[in-house]
Amino acid sequence: MTIFVFGNPDIKEDSLPIKILPELKKIFPDIEFKIKDPNEEWNLPEELIIIDTAVGINNMKIFNSLNEFAKTPRVSVHDFDALTQLRILQKLGKLKKIKIIGVPPMISEEKAIEEISTILRSNKL
Repeated sequence: MTIFVFGNPDIKEDSLPIKILPELKKIFPDIEFKIKDPNEEWNLPEELIIIDTAVGINNMKIFNSLNEFAKTPRVSVHDFDALTQLRILQKLGKLKKIKIIGVPPMISEEKAIEEISTILRSNKL
């Protein structure tokens, strides 16, 4: 299994998925975690699994569809984000199945590792 990890280590509210990645790699050596820039082009697997910060949630959540996300207003090119990129890929027919593990921005590292580990060990993905 390959999991794409999004995040920005320079922005506190968006850095948690990147911060916990070394520990997740130790716990799950059989999973290939790849840090990806959501605005770059990548080879997409049949089912895309992503770990990313999800603003507006208080608990870890698995999103099974991009339709579960509220549309956000776009003011400038700087507002172009992962969700926008994924929606474009979906409209182009390049994105077949997706699961996103949404990480609340204010959760502790320990709690994030614990909850993601529970999700990865379960059959929820």
